[in-house]
Amino acid sequence: MSQYIKPHPHWEDHEKPFMPGSPSAPHHESHIRMAYGLVAILVGLTGGLGNALVSVNLPTLQGELGLTPSEAAWLPAAYAMVNITANLLVFKFRQQYGMRLFAEIGLGLYAVLALLHLSINSAESLIFLRGASGFSGAAASTLGVLYMLQAFPRRLLGKALVLGVSITQMATPLAWVLSPSLIELGNWHGLYSFEAGMALCSFAAVVLLKLPPGYQIKAFEKLDFLAFALFAPAAGLLIAFLTQGYIRWWFNDTSLAWMAMASLFLFTVCSFLEYHRVNPLLKVRWLAQGSTIYFAVGAMILRFITTEQNYGMVNMLRSLGMGSEQMQPLFWVVFVGIVCGIVLSAVTFGPKTILVQVFAAILLIGVSSFMDFGRTSLDRPQDFFYSQFVLSIGAGMFMGPLVMIGFKQAFKYGPDHIVTFIVLLNVTQTLGGLMGTATLSTFQQQRQQHHYAAIVSHVNVAEPLVANRLKQQQQAVGPTVTDPMLRAATGTAQLAQIARREASVRAYNDVFLLIGILATGFLLWPVLLAAGPAIQSRRAQAAAGTSSNS
Repeated sequence: MSQYIKPHPHWEDHEKPFMPGSPSAPHHESHIRMAYGLVAILVGLTGGLGNALVSVNLPTLQGELGLTPSEAAWLPAAYAMVNITANLLVFKFRQQYGMRLFAEIGLGLYAVLALLHLSINSAESLIFLRGASGFSGAAASTLGVLYMLQAFPRRLLGKALVLGVSITQMATPLAWVLSPSLIELGNWHGLYSFEAGMALCSFAAVVLLKLPPGYQIKAFEKLDFLAFALFAPAAGLLIAFLTQGYIRWWFNDTSLAWMAMASLFLFTVCSFLEYHRVNPLLKVRWLAQGSTIYFAVGAMILRFITTEQNYGMVNMLRSLGMGSEQMQPLFWVVFVGIVCGIVLSAVTFGPKTILVQVFAAILLIGVSSFMDFGRTSLDRPQDFFYSQFVLSIGAGMFMGPLVMIGFKQAFKYGPDHIVTFIVLLNVTQTLGGLMGTATLSTFQQQRQQHHYAAIVSHVNVAEPLVANRLKQQQQAVGPTVTDPMLRAATGTAQLAQIARREASVRAYNDVFLLIGILATGFLLWPVLLAAGPAIQSRRAQAAAGTSSNS
């Protein structure tokens, strides 16, 4: 039995909070509901844009700060390390100290950290601040969902939840759209100025329009902090392993192996502790159930295949010399596609359509990947409009139904399982994205080497076509390079560079094909799982019928 900390108002049955940690649901006038919806969008985008702006502009930040690729990768990694584990404490903080204090502290901290970014110029300080922003970013994303729930009557709770959890998906394409102008205004400081402005506006919004109160119960136990102290570094080391592995290369740096082993050890100790607790922070027994494992694997794969856009398409265009200015129109298309997917998911949401929406999202992502297969070095951002619009609709559709499927599974065992589900969802989405980038980057590099070797093996300077191409390259540098030997070497180097570019494009085509195959296999997986018992049942019935006839 939960121990209430404060007396709560007398609520009607339809006004009572869904559970401790959620606000009550009083009746609101239409204009108040609209205000809650607008605040939800503002706060949700604030929670997602902070990390999106850094990830999108990582090459720019790397150049401005003079960082190596490995050092620059710590900026988004630090954010993810804290963000992935923050909900372990954030949820219980809401339960014990209330919605309003949580909202004001969470967004107030975010605003302060965003302002501090403007006065920091060292990479080490920025990494620390990105980590701290991961905690406040998790609070902002949660508030976006809670405010969206207030914008709709309780009978439309499912649709409101779909909209609320999907808001942050709009952050990445919006970051691509806004970045060229922000960089032009103030280099990388322009990015943090915008983030600080968004955080201050969000803080003002939640102070002026407060969430209704909910139940406040005694939620924290002393061992919760020990569990967090074990889980947080375990998750952080795993994220560091995934973000640094394909940059340092997996087998070239022994520190990567130590990260992986330390992460596994800490996860094991944390699981052992939580398994033997009476009231654990993480419901390890529920996590070990088959249905939960199926959900986690499915959610991770679904997030994995969406990296076709943020890794495959983006990096291919970057390898062809396209910058954020050239890709800006493409990400307007992506943004519109995600909005269409979110709206379509919310409008068609219902108990009978949840699985249909998930399958439709997988199908659209797979179709998009096959559409992108066969790209050439002549393709430009506008050539990706149709395929990425299709993928964006699928990416916008899957998040809401995915949350509802997991939420129902967790809530069957009680409200105390919700914090475990929230952490599980955050882990699957963060690790799915990181594993997608790490795996596809490794695959792309291997395939590029293979294609480059194949291209070079067919290059024979004695052939007229190759000799003519070398002559053209030498003539192109003739006005600036007068030495014949140096001109010949420069022409050969440029031809090799063209070969590497073509090999890179072929490798990205392999990436698109791989994602399409994975999406197809993922789509067929539940069909095969369902077909197996059905086939066995029919065989058993046929065998029973044969034996009875004999």
